[in-house]
Amino acid sequence: MQYFLTIDNGGTNTKAVICDAQGKQIAVTSFSTKRIELQPGFQEIRLTTLLTDIGTVIQAALKKAQLAAAQISAISVVGHGKGLYTLDQQGQILMNGILSTDERAQALATQFQQQIEQIYPLSHQQIMASQAPVLLRWLKEYRRPLYDQIGVVLSNKDFIRYLLTGEIKQELGDASGNNLINLQTHTYDAALCNFFGIPEIYHKLPPLIQATDLSGQITAQAAAATGLQAGTPVYGGMFDIDACAIATGVLDEQHLSMIAGTWNMNIFPSDNLAPQEAGLMNSIFPTGCNLIEASSPTSAGNLSLMIKMLLKQEVQQAQNQQKSIYDDLEELLAQTDAAYAKVFFFPFLYGSNVDPQAEGGFLGIRSSTTKGELMRAVYEGIGFAHRYHVEQLLQVLGQKPVSIRMSGGACNSSHWVQMFADILNAPIELTAVQELGGLGGAIACAVGSGVYPDFDTAVQKMSHVVKTYQPDPAQVSIYKQKYQVYYSLLQALDGKWSPLHNLQEELNSEDDS
Repeated sequence: MQYFLTIDNGGTNTKAVICDAQGKQIAVTSFSTKRIELQPGFQEIRLTTLLTDIGTVIQAALKKAQLAAAQISAISVVGHGKGLYTLDQQGQILMNGILSTDERAQALATQFQQQIEQIYPLSHQQIMASQAPVLLRWLKEYRRPLYDQIGVVLSNKDFIRYLLTGEIKQELGDASGNNLINLQTHTYDAALCNFFGIPEIYHKLPPLIQATDLSGQITAQAAAATGLQAGTPVYGGMFDIDACAIATGVLDEQHLSMIAGTWNMNIFPSDNLAPQEAGLMNSIFPTGCNLIEASSPTSAGNLSLMIKMLLKQEVQQAQNQQKSIYDDLEELLAQTDAAYAKVFFFPFLYGSNVDPQAEGGFLGIRSSTTKGELMRAVYEGIGFAHRYHVEQLLQVLGQKPVSIRMSGGACNSSHWVQMFADILNAPIELTAVQELGGLGGAIACAVGSGVYPDFDTAVQKMSHVVKTYQPDPAQVSIYKQKYQVYYSLLQALDGKWSPLHNLQEELNSEDDS
């Protein structure tokens, strides 16, 4: 029996997932990604201890699976897209990693987006604050001594693979989702670096590889830190949205892949490219076609933060009863329906999918509003934010998909999945394996090592739909009305967020002084 290990480093949790060649999940262990927020909007992760932390969960996964390190046939890494991970000119860790939820460069991103027509024909990407070129420009302007020490620019998973193998390489799909690749030539393009005002970075971009390429072996140093066997092959791995799409069997336009996790990700593979006016992102999918993406940091990460803000006492009570707060919230969802909450929540705590200066908040609070209403509104608001993106995709796709294959932390709540089906008025399908990033990484290993000849065959053997949630017509009708109100409120506020944003910036400056 062959076993594949995937390290899945997300913005919320970092996991070690072991799957076999039939796609069965053998073991999963995790730890909370140790975010550092030195000041508002700055989201970083300490890299000097990352290999040790990952080693701990790998050893726990091996123990849980009752496997020896020698039984792991191959390894891959899956990671969050965008963000920035750098090495210095000697190939050593230079600074903290910057996560995909970082907002420090929002003003720069807005300026660059106003000139998007200059590079869209090359990268076919919109511009976001957490993309590497935008963050690099920010460093050049505000941390110049640090910027001048940069020797290598990497994506999240490529940095972790470097820790395991000592090899400095970057996987094509991830780089193409980070505004670094010309989608016609499938290579780096100096014109992109020039556009962002960072021409010197072009020569600091590492060699490109495919998701299924053998990219190195576990080094003796990594083996000592992780408990893995030195010499174990490590394959290219994937951007997390690619991994989840492949793991759910989304290989063409028949289905959409929706990830409700730290980010709100909605995607489908296509032979075509989305046009600039659609406001969507294009990248290179591991199968060789294009991946069309509508995304924003407006998903389940907002729920965990609102729980911390609103339910501190309830969290403690649940712990005292040896329960999780999510058990209580699941009961709330079970006992209420679409008509319960008369409040609307904008899930913009980490950024928005409308006006870049939009902020999170509730509208419609009355003296009679309860915490239960507020929390259900949070769940619904995240669903509405996904619907906003799905409707963008459908305008390009031109047809309703057969189904939406869903992944991410929201899948842990069956009532929330049903809510998504009702809000989107589409069947939602879940696959057998819960950790889809891990399964996607295992599929890359299986194809790369020759267990299966291609992704189509590997998906047939390793990905299995086990449950479908059909939309409830009565709930669909209510959510249609609620979404129309949600959308009208967004339209009314569009372009009106600047005074609030400017006031917040001014008050933050006064606090700092």
